[in-house]
Order: sequence, then structure tokens, then C-alpha cells
Amino acid sequence: MSLRGWVCGLLVAVGGVLHAQQQATPPAPTDQPYTLQTSAKIVLVPTTVSLKGQIIYGLKANQFHITDNGVDQPVTLDEDADSLGLSLVVAVQCSRMAIMEYEKLEGLPQLLENLVGGGKREVALVRYGSHPELIQPFTRSSAKVDAAMQKMGPCEDDKNATRDAVSYASSILENRDSHNRHAVLLIGEERDHGSTVKEADLIAQLGRSNTVVDAVAYSPGTNELREETTHFRGGSGPIGLLLMAVQAMKKNTVKWLTAQSGGDYFGFHNRNGFDESLTRLSNRVHNYYLLSFPVPKGADDGLHEIRVSVPEYPKADIRARRNYYAGNTPPPDVEK
Repeated sequence: MSLRGWVCGLLVAVGGVLHAQQQATPPAPTDQPYTLQTSAKIVLVPTTVSLKGQIIYGLKANQFHITDNGVDQPVTLDEDADSLGLSLVVAVQCSRMAIMEYEKLEGLPQLLENLVGGGKREVALVRYGSHPELIQPFTRSSAKVDAAMQKMGPCEDDKNATRDAVSYASSILENRDSHNRHAVLLIGEERDHGSTVKEADLIAQLGRSNTVVDAVAYSPGTNELREETTHFRGGSGPIGLLLMAVQAMKKNTVKWLTAQSGGDYFGFHNRNGFDESLTRLSNRVHNYYLLSFPVPKGADDGLHEIRVSVPEYPKADIRARRNYYAGNTPPPDVEK
């Protein structure tokens, strides 16, 4: 499939998804100046629970157990999470070897259709190489999305600033409707090449928001190591947790971002793998529990570890947000 064909297909699919709301709902306003909300009062914890590959449905709030730095927290469950609107940033890498991967992305139009679903939704389009570029501000207008997609082609660049792109996506989501789910769909390489945003700053930024990062990633070469390291030296407490998080992000930027935010990560090497990843991701996006708890009174500033369990299902695979960042204090420089 040619790049032109892929773009045209994506235009048609996204246009079809958004057309239904174009007549009934006026386009959402374009981006407003960004104001950082530095102290969230409620921590949202999107969670999926599965056992032997099968999603477990029908769980109640009292069946979940959440701890904040090892301390039990009261759990609230939104019984109708799908009724929430969706503000989605689609960020696509345009640099390095991305052009070689476009033919594998034929399933992307269907993914967007399944991902946004029904109800209130808005989409922004970003492409990134050495820096993020907003191609289309948030809109519900199919005409605007159609026009913007023509600019989502490859770029001549030898960098892929993934951290910068996610930081930018998170910043423009901060101004969207707080009753909407905030999500980033990231498509690109696993590792970062050339970002200026520091790992610790991005960890704090995402930790203060309720943004979920989902990703479908490819590896541009066999010479880049793919080993997963799960234990790092850092110690306990907010600074120790932050140091371990920075080390983990350096190993695999995209996988860390998805795991810590409660999103999903899928890697692929061919078109079939990409299609399978889209199917699994679409299924998970609409089958999750939206848990929450209030930030504890007097919580220490810094990174807090979240753990979610379902005691009745001790062997269940639980995917949930793993941390949040409390307070307004800037993160310390843990790499001195």
C-alpha cells in the first residue's frame, strides 16, 4: 500500500467517524493558551482485569484494593465510564525510518473508528520528528480533519523526540473538558532520540494529569537492544521512586509511558502484527474500570506509587496506572 493510499484511507475513515457529529454539534473551539494544573485532587486509575486472556466483567468498587505508597485508599468506581467524552491526541512519528512503516498501518483508520466510539469526542493530530508539530487542533469537524490529514506525511529528520511529543500532547489536553477522558495514541519507535524534555519533568507532568498513553510501536533496527529490565536501583521515598522511573524510561520510553499511565503497549514488526495490536487495543479501550481515589491529606510532594489488586482474583493480570505526582514542587534533578 502506498503512502498516498494510506493517507487517503485514513482521511475517509476519520471523516466518517466524525461526520455524524458535524451536523448536530458545532466544532469545538481550537486550542486555548495552556495553563498547567499542578495539583489534582482526584487520582483517576483506569484499570483492566483479565484472567488467562479473558477480561473479567462486573466487578464492584469493594472488590478492588488500591494502595498509595503502601497505604490503603478508599476506592470509587465510575459505573458508566463509557458515557464520558473523549479528547484524543493522535501523535505519529514522521521521521527516521517511519516512512518505511507506513504501509503496515492500514488498520489505523479502523482503530480510530473503534477508539472514538459513540458520544462526545474530539481529535487533535500531531506529527513529530525533532519536535512536535500540531497539524490539527482539537475539533469535531470532519472537514478540518480531512484537510489536516494531508499534512501528516513523512518528514526529513534524523530524530524522534518522543518525550517532547508526549509532553506537548499532555499540555494541550490539560485545557480540554475535565469530564472527558484524556488520551494520547502514540505511533512510532520504542526509544527516544533527541528530546529536550527531561525524563523527570515528563514523569511529574504526566503524574499530575489524568492522561492515558496508548502506543503501537515498532523497532527501527535489530541492532537496538530490546531487553526489558524491571528492577533498578533507586531506593524508597519520592526521590528513589523518581530515580527508578527515570532509569526505566531510558530503557524503553514508549513502554514505560504506557505502563505508568495505565495504557496499553503493543510492538509490531509487520502488517499482521500491527492489525492484531489494533484489535487488542480497541477491545481494551472499551472494557476498563475507571477507579479513583482522593489525594490523601498531607501527601508528601513527589512521585507516589499506586498498586491495584483484586483479592478475589490473585492470579489476574491487572493493568492500571502505577504512579501519580503530588504537589507543586518541581521534580529534583536526579541525574546530577
